Amino acid sequence: MYFADIIGQDIVKAQMRRLVDENRLAHALLITGAHGNGKLPMAVALAHYLLCNNRHDGDACGNCPTCTKVSKLIHSDLHFVYPVIKKKSGSDSAPVSDDYITEWRELFTQNPYFTYSDWLAKLGVENQQPIIYERESSEILRKLSLQSREGGWKIVIIWLPEKMKETCSNKLLKIIEEPPKETLFMLVSEEPEAIIPTILSRTQRIEIPRLSNNDISLALQTRYGVTRQDADIIAQQSAGSWEKAEEQLRVDTDKALYLDLFMQLMRIAYARNIREMKRWSEQAAALGRERQKHLLEYCQRMIRENFIMNFKFNEMLGMSDAERTFSERFSPYVNEKNIFGIVDELSEAQRHIEHNVNAKMVFFDMSLRMIVWIKNR
Repeated sequence: MYFADIIGQDIVKAQMRRLVDENRLAHALLITGAHGNGKLPMAVALAHYLLCNNRHDGDACGNCPTCTKVSKLIHSDLHFVYPVIKKKSGSDSAPVSDDYITEWRELFTQNPYFTYSDWLAKLGVENQQPIIYERESSEILRKLSLQSREGGWKIVIIWLPEKMKETCSNKLLKIIEEPPKETLFMLVSEEPEAIIPTILSRTQRIEIPRLSNNDISLALQTRYGVTRQDADIIAQQSAGSWEKAEEQLRVDTDKALYLDLFMQLMRIAYARNIREMKRWSEQAAALGRERQKHLLEYCQRMIRENFIMNFKFNEMLGMSDAERTFSERFSPYVNEKNIFGIVDELSEAQRHIEHNVNAKMVFFDMSLRMIVWIKNR
């Protein structure tokens, strides 16, 4: 992972380079910010830049043996810590990150912007909650007590340090405060407020901002071949998150289906057609849980877009031509009296779906209540 591979974030990249080039790098960094902004890729790119012995043009060289090892996440002085689960069989001792290093490398190589949900899926988690166990602190101390095999920096990247058991955090306090020479800790956090204060006080915080719409749009065009018009729409809907942009890109393959179901729901609710509501509910329930969630998210977005359309702020809209065609006639039915009620019904249905409530019942009940709100003009 190079700085050049990271979407946008030019200001942060320049800050990282200066810290290294001017020898002002703190011994412990807290890298945080909104979801989907590239925190973990930024940490790995900084490690790559720091470990490379031939960096130039503001990045690692990409040609030396060190770069080859870092690119494969096999550099002996680059260590990763992340939440893990206990294996179903084998040793009774608590697991450590290295027990899952193969899965970690595979997932990061496949998508450096992976999410916590992606990691859970990779681990095959069912009922367990991944954590960073106390034993991990002993592993970190052991690794850092060894001499650098490459003769340079030793780097520990802790992904989601808020998942550390308190006993693990407490054991790391001393070494984070006074690490060996040329040792760097990078804590990549989604919820820094959940990290114990004594750890936070020993770090230099680097806030990674949300991505700009332009950076997301350009990345969609170059990485996925999305047209500029579609890329701009997805970027506007992504709220500065590459994670949401990729999710929306996946949803776009089903967008025609979701638009059709949304139009059906609104028309059926207006017509108070109970028989068609039952049929619609069965059709939505047949989608499968993930697509059901995406449908409800799509419906919430369309309601918000239709509300904005009433104010003639066309530059704020992120709708396709097909969506606009329907919304030009439908938008007057979404107003100050009912928008919050409609969105609440949809979001409540989404919560029920996430908790595995019977989908047919959820969709039918939601569609019945939609009658009241659509008629509330």
